[in-house]
Amino acid sequence: MRNRAGYLLLLAVLAGSVAAYLAYRFLRDPIGASVMDRAPAESVVQVAVASRDLRAGSLVRPEDVRIVDWPGAALPGGYSRSAAEVVGRGLLTAVSMNEPLLSSKLALPEAGGGLSILIPEGKRAMSVRVDDVIGVAGFVVPGTRVDVLVTLDRTAGQEDPATQLILQNIEVMASGQSIQRDSRGEPQAATVVTLLVGPEEGERLALSSTNGRIQLALRNSMDLDSVTTAGIRASGLLLRPRPAPGPVVFRPRVAGPAPAPPPPSQFRVEVYRGPTRTEATVGPGGF
Repeated sequence: MRNRAGYLLLLAVLAGSVAAYLAYRFLRDPIGASVMDRAPAESVVQVAVASRDLRAGSLVRPEDVRIVDWPGAALPGGYSRSAAEVVGRGLLTAVSMNEPLLSSKLALPEAGGGLSILIPEGKRAMSVRVDDVIGVAGFVVPGTRVDVLVTLDRTAGQEDPATQLILQNIEVMASGQSIQRDSRGEPQAATVVTLLVGPEEGERLALSSTNGRIQLALRNSMDLDSVTTAGIRASGLLLRPRPAPGPVVFRPRVAGPAPAPPPPSQFRVEVYRGPTRTEATVGPGGF
């Protein structure tokens, strides 16, 4: 009985070893590996893509989606298989035509669309009214970055007008036209720029737009450096002119009395003649 149990155990070990060896040979065999990989690599999967260029913040509508065949070996992460998965969701970023509608580019179904879904956590969107010149002649568009300068003049109670750089490297979220009325009540078009700021930056921007005039400076989006400036006042804008030089007046020299010659040098000399000692004064001409 004991020998029979030993034979069965030995048989089981041999069978397991043979199975492991065959599996190892199958996986190392190029033919076997190609059989395993051929199915997903050559399969075709339906993927939802954009039927046209879509702006960030817009809601995906049924006509914005089409289903295409996509190679199974090159499926992007977070893809959608049907239009029902993406219709009604807001776009977090702009999507080009034929680009897959990935979950990373779509807001949650209950979030809706519009500008609010584009605001990151901890940030705020604030709109300021500018003209075409302050808006850098139409080059301030969504996605660009600007610096904000404020000018306080006499209308803001400043005797000496001053300009200061208050915000740097601010992202522009939106730019468009709004209809406002001028001092005579007539409608006029004004450019409204929406900036993405933090809470403290929003306070500075609100105070600046209320009490002064703001100016936007377009900057390179790759330039992330910040600078510290002391601002400038109108009194220090121009160099003070130097007084014009007066006419040159020549004054003739008046000859005065000739200076007295220095006194001649004299020396006292002690003279010994034998035991007798005498003193004498010697001038330039000798004794």
